[in-house]
Amino acid sequence: MGCRKAEVGSADQAARHRRFTVDRVRRLGSRRVIVWLNGTHGVGKTTTSALVQQLIADSRVFDAEKVGETLMDVRPGLPRTDNFQHWPPWRPLVVETARRILDYTGGTLVMPMTVLVEPYWREISDGLADYAIPVRHFVLHADRSTLRRRIEGDTVLGPSEFRFAHLDPYAEAFRTWLHDEAEVIDTTDLTPAQAALRIAERVDSAAP
Repeated sequence: MGCRKAEVGSADQAARHRRFTVDRVRRLGSRRVIVWLNGTHGVGKTTTSALVQQLIADSRVFDAEKVGETLMDVRPGLPRTDNFQHWPPWRPLVVETARRILDYTGGTLVMPMTVLVEPYWREISDGLADYAIPVRHFVLHADRSTLRRRIEGDTVLGPSEFRFAHLDPYAEAFRTWLHDEAEVIDTTDLTPAQAALRIAERVDSAAP
């Protein structure tokens, strides 16, 4: 009986997914907007962003981490840091790159990127606002035990001390500013597909 209920639930979710993509998502294609997926490292931003992109017409994924990787390739290297976000060029370069992409393509840019330092987020969001680019800021949340389980069970990167080290900074950011700044998607009991659908539906509900 339990298996039968699970099958029905899965079928219902698939049908809901199809209705959303066919009947409602077309409205999003003509807009110029950023859907920013925040959250700590290992919560599932990369996987979820790819699924969100599939749900929103005329959308693309831009991972701002690539901007950081470019700065890391500068030779001789930039001043030593444990996080490329601390380099002052990173924030304006993210803004400029996102703006240039949208100027070229239009549509929606889905950006999975952890930003836990409030002044850094202000600099990025204010920079995008200067170009009149609206940002839908979501934070993918999960409780601490779930986050640890996901990090430990990652079959691609494996357990990552870098990710574990950001659990406390994320908790502090969530408590002090991130919870109020972003739309919270609690993924503790959600699959990436369910989280993506929830985000896409919220974005769609605000479409003109």
